[in-house]
This record gives sequence, structure tokens and C-alpha cells, in this order.
Amino acid sequence: MRVLYLTPWYPSERDAMAGLFVQKHADAVRAQGVDVRVIHSQGWRDLFSQWEQLRREGWTPDVVQVNVIQKQGLLALWLKKRYRIPYLIVEHWSGYLPENGQYMRQNGLKRRLCKEVAAHASVILPVSELLGEAMRRCGIQNANWQKINNVVDDFFYQESGNPEFQKSGNPEFQNSGIPQLTPSKSLLHVSCFDERSKNTFALLRGFSELCRRRKDVRLVMVGTGTDYLSSRNLANELAIPSEQIVWPGEQTPEQVCEWFHKADAFVLTSRYETAGIVLSEAAATGTPILSTPVGIAGEIVTPETGILVPQEDANTPGRLADKMEQVLQIPKYTSRAEEYTFESVGKQFKEIYVQCLVSE
Repeated sequence: MRVLYLTPWYPSERDAMAGLFVQKHADAVRAQGVDVRVIHSQGWRDLFSQWEQLRREGWTPDVVQVNVIQKQGLLALWLKKRYRIPYLIVEHWSGYLPENGQYMRQNGLKRRLCKEVAAHASVILPVSELLGEAMRRCGIQNANWQKINNVVDDFFYQESGNPEFQKSGNPEFQNSGIPQLTPSKSLLHVSCFDERSKNTFALLRGFSELCRRRKDVRLVMVGTGTDYLSSRNLANELAIPSEQIVWPGEQTPEQVCEWFHKADAFVLTSRYETAGIVLSEAAATGTPILSTPVGIAGEIVTPETGILVPQEDANTPGRLADKMEQVLQIPKYTSRAEEYTFESVGKQFKEIYVQCLVSE
């Protein structure tokens, strides 16, 4: 089977992290023996030149996968009308969510084209039920909807103790001028530090209140981004003790995995997420979750695995500190998140591709 991915987001030399979730979907599908080719483009000329190159090579797809409904979707629609090649849509974009609102701010022509592409797809696969509901509220219509999970790297399901992490210079394992951390309870946050969506300032205010109550907790803030420095500045303004907060910066996926294994709980105070891969990573490592009801949080958080905190409470330092204390009382658990593995997601995709061919 041959599948063509059309996507505006994909890792490149310019940005190795952009669209990494799309690449992992492609890798999961390839592991199932599917021949996957990717057209990663931003402009019309590049889009069609890459398509023509595939044609010159004698390669044509059995199924087309549109990753995010943008201009690439028009090529998929044309291929269906011209060659009867079915296509499906995998949607990751947060613009449909009311907290973001970017879809509804687009001009009428763009919205109509988006709806036209969506209407002719064999199936639409949002990466969370929440995103699917938001798309339908925006007027996106199709007879077939099915959620598809993002992929979690296999090593998240393995036991901790990765030697690459232990020699990476993190204060957990070395005395290279960085004080050893003594608090006995550890909260973890992993994000791209985009305050508009991630709401890290609320997290820091809540943790500041927790620090006034007890000295045996620490917060590890993994990642970097546009609001990384302002987050660190706020932590200083809040007088969070330096021994109770750690800023490892950008980490490799393997290092992120180890931080999850070392943490007692994971905290996410986002205003919105389409899925929240970090939530599935927490589930894969058996790390209790404290999260606002964003992305897949409502699908995976149970009283045994974590706590859902309303956005209003997340933005109220005292209430958030209360929830932090509660989640630290939940023990680690054996992972029950096999639905995010490469094998599980790859098999689901392959079954969907077969369904698209049969229905066409």
C-alpha cells in the first residue's frame, strides 16, 4: 500500500521539532509495511513541484493523508476528483478551539474551502475528542469521524535509568557546580513555554503558594520557548526558592522520559491543547497527572491516575496549590496507555487506509 502525506508541518533542518508528531505518525505507518511519501510544503509552487517529481518517478498513492486542512487539502481534493484517489484528514490544529479562535477569524473564502475539503474526505481523524467537537462547532461536516492518537516513543514504556540522562549534566546526577536537590516530592512540567496557550504563569503562582506551605517540594520546568525567560523572571519575582525550582532547558526525548520517571506528578495548566502529547507521555510512564480539562486530559485522567482542575481553579494560586498537594498523594501506577505506542497507532492507521480503499 502506498500513502502520500501532505503536510505544512514536518521536521526540517530549520526546525527539527516542527510537526514531529506528523513524522511519528509516518514512522508508525511505515513500521506496518506501508510505503509512505511526504510532501512538506508551505507554498503552491513547492507543493505541485514535489507532486510532479513523484509522478516522474512513477509513484502514485493509493491513499492520501492530509495533515491539517490547509492548501495541501486542495491537492488531495483534486486527486480524488481526477484519479479517484481517496483521502483522509488528520487534524492537529488548535485554531478550531474557542480559546484560540483562529479558524473563525479567517476570511470566508478560506473557511469555505476548508469545509469543502473536509466534506469530501473519507474520514476525519482529530487527535482528541475535544478537537473533533470544536471542529464540528465551527461547521466542519463529514459523515465519518474517528479519533487518532499521537504516538509516544517506545522508551517511555520502559523502566527508568537511562544512562544518557545520567551523564547529561542534570543536577539529579552530577555535582558540576549545581547544588543537589533535596526536596522529597517532585512536580514536573514540560512545554514550549508559550504563555498564550500553556499558562505557565498560573502554574508558577500556584507553586509559589505551595512553597509557602512546605519546603519538601520542587518543580522541574523542562523546555524552552518564547516565554521561557519571562517565566524565569516571574519565578524570581514570586521569590520561589532556587532550591525548589529547576530549569533544565530543552531536553532530548530520552531525557524528558527520565524526568517523568523521577517525578512524583506531572502538572499542566494549559488554556488549550489539541491533544497534549505530554499527557500521554505521563500516562505511559505511570506518572500521576494534574491538568486542566484540555486535549486528551478528560479521556485519560481518572481518580486513580490524576486530577482534573477547572481553569478558574488553575488561575487561583491557593486552589491550585491545594490540587498540587492532592496529586502528590496519588502513587505511581503501572502504565495502561498502550494505545499510544507506535504499533497500536500504526495498526489503527493501516486499518483506516483499507477502509478508505474499500469504501471508494
